[in-house]
Amino acid sequence: MIGLETIGAALEMAVFGLLALVMVFFAIFVVIAKDVVRAGLALIMCMFSVAGLYILLNAQFLGVIQVLVYIGAIGVLILFAVMLTKRHLGGGSRAD
Repeated sequence: MIGLETIGAALEMAVFGLLALVMVFFAIFVVIAKDVVRAGLALIMCMFSVAGLYILLNAQFLGVIQVLVYIGAIGVLILFAVMLTKRHLGGGSRAD
């Protein structure tokens, strides 16, 4: 008979593996993304999965700090900086 501890440990390992895969996928996407806004959003998703790993490893304070400081402040700052920078649209060269 399988005990509840065994089921809980298997579920915890499954969630850990899923969060690790999501984190690695978005980390790779940050590096290979051609659009800077999408790279910034992928970085935020990577940080969310890191916060999930912290919470899963019984470090709830670090998980909450990860969400508040890194995602709330730095992630939004990166996105605003990227979105507010001027870039020229179109493929032609301009002589200014």
